[in-house]
Amino acid sequence: MSEPSYDLLPGAAESPVILHVPHSARAIPAAVRDGIVLDDAALERELDHITDAHTAGIARAAAGLAAVTPWRFVNRLSRLVVDPERFPDEREEMLAVGMGAVYTRTTHREVLREEPADHGPLVERYFRPYARAMTRAVAGRLAATGRAVVIDVHSYPSRALPYELHGTGPRPPVCLGTDAFHTPAGLTAAARAAFAGCGRAELDSPFGGTYVPLEFYGSDARVQALMIEIRRDLYMTEPGGPAGPGADRLAAALAALVDTVAR
Repeated sequence: MSEPSYDLLPGAAESPVILHVPHSARAIPAAVRDGIVLDDAALERELDHITDAHTAGIARAAAGLAAVTPWRFVNRLSRLVVDPERFPDEREEMLAVGMGAVYTRTTHREVLREEPADHGPLVERYFRPYARAMTRAVAGRLAATGRAVVIDVHSYPSRALPYELHGTGPRPPVCLGTDAFHTPAGLTAAARAAFAGCGRAELDSPFGGTYVPLEFYGSDARVQALMIEIRRDLYMTEPGGPAGPGADRLAAALAALVDTVAR
């Protein structure tokens, strides 16, 4: 059996928090690479733009700083394999730009995969096992603590890319993606306070929403969720460059948020 495409890194038994890092990796299995039409140089450029670089490192550092260690669920593969945060059906608005669960277009709206194509094998091999594992992780926190708090750790470019559907709105240092059912006001307030030293935080611009496994989505209020979108010029050289000292400040802010919501 092949290795899973994700790592579940245990935290403290009493922690309800899962730091979810879905877009930090660049790895693409050879069989999946064969279905991508970009040459190697173009693929590396696309990975520079589409990858939430260093977010796994920020989450790892935050977990080390937190008083109560959160759990971490980290995607080991690039989102160009599958994007585990998309709806796998027609509910996904990003289908309009070729970026559903399986991308067919790049950040610059160029061809990534030829169409029509059967994306079923990628969904079955990568998307559904990831979703099942994340569902189990959330269920585990519910069973252990009576609640679960999923904090999505993302980043976004300082300048809008052509694929963005809402790229004309504000691009604050920190964007907080929310859900009307799963993001209580107290969670948003805690995030604003934790990240205050990193610059202003605004809601749902340029990216909105947050990730909740479908089994709990819209039905179980014990599952709380918030997306943290960090503007990349705060902590790294764009696109795809090294992390800078800002990463440490962001990790400390994320740890402060974890400690607040874990109480």
